[in-house]
Amino acid sequence: MAKSKELDIIYEDESLICVNKPAGLLTIPDRFNTNAPSVISILSKQFETIIPVHRLDKNTSGVVLFAKSAEMHKKMSLLFENREVAKYYVAIVDGRVVPTEGIIHAPLAESMTQRGKMVINKRGKESTTEYKVITQFKRFAYVSLKLLTGRMHQIRVHMLHIGHPLVVDHLYGNRENLCLSEIKQKRFNIGKFEEEKPILMRQPLHAQRLEFMHPDKEVLVKCEAELPKDMFALLRQLEKWDVLK
Repeated sequence: MAKSKELDIIYEDESLICVNKPAGLLTIPDRFNTNAPSVISILSKQFETIIPVHRLDKNTSGVVLFAKSAEMHKKMSLLFENREVAKYYVAIVDGRVVPTEGIIHAPLAESMTQRGKMVINKRGKESTTEYKVITQFKRFAYVSLKLLTGRMHQIRVHMLHIGHPLVVDHLYGNRENLCLSEIKQKRFNIGKFEEEKPILMRQPLHAQRLEFMHPDKEVLVKCEAELPKDMFALLRQLEKWDVLK
């Protein structure tokens, strides 16, 4: 289990704390397994009051913001509700993305047949995502995204909706993991008795940055999280073996 000193704290003051959550760690305790490690359970050992302002999926990495008081939580929740918090993500998706930038408007609702899965449906809530290609590879793309709403699984479903799911996504994608052999194709060699290990085993989605005006200090706060090692390693391999010429 991670310790509080092992969490990458990006920003902290007397009322807020922002953490770079690693993939694989819950934001809040799992209701079915209350002993599972989470950012909240770690921070609660250090702070008397700690309340999540928003959440990330377990396998999504990046910026997560917490309030140190109920009063600050209320103030920050209002900023999120009024869309006064800028939320930026990066992701690696399948395919050549055309057009290279755009806005996705598609309402999201929970699936009627599969619990925990979201679908595009007119009965759903308004959902909007802006995207822009950072690097286009032959068969994949590295994209930046800005959430204008904050629905469950919004980026994952919206990118699937335009035909470019995240390269690994057990709910919405084309594969459970990604191996180097798929990237290198005929240029890949492995020993006769060796078993290939995946280069990526989770959705490559990273909450890169949050920007908001501090409710008390009236200064612009920018919380930015470095790209995790697994996504960085995948991009290096794509730059080597999947360059678009």
